[in-house]
Amino acid sequence: MNLIKAKEGEEYIIKEILTDDEELTSFLFSLGCYSGEPITVVSHLKGGCVVSIKDGRYNIDTDLAKAISI
Repeated sequence: MNLIKAKEGEEYIIKEILTDDEELTSFLFSLGCYSGEPITVVSHLKGGCVVSIKDGRYNIDTDLAKAISI
C-alpha cells in the first residue's frame, strides 16, 4: 500500500521507497523518510498529502506519495 491509500491520522511504518531516482531517494532520506521509519498522513489534498515524519510536517505531491510504500 502507498501513502495515497493511507488513512488520515494513523501511523504507518515505511516499508520501502519505490523509485529509481537517486536524487529523490537522497532527498527523502534527508527528511527522515526511509525504510523502518514511522510516518503519519495528516491530511489528503487535491495534489498530494501532508505527512508527519519525525518532528516535521511536509507537503508531498501525488507521485511522491505513490512512491512511498507502507
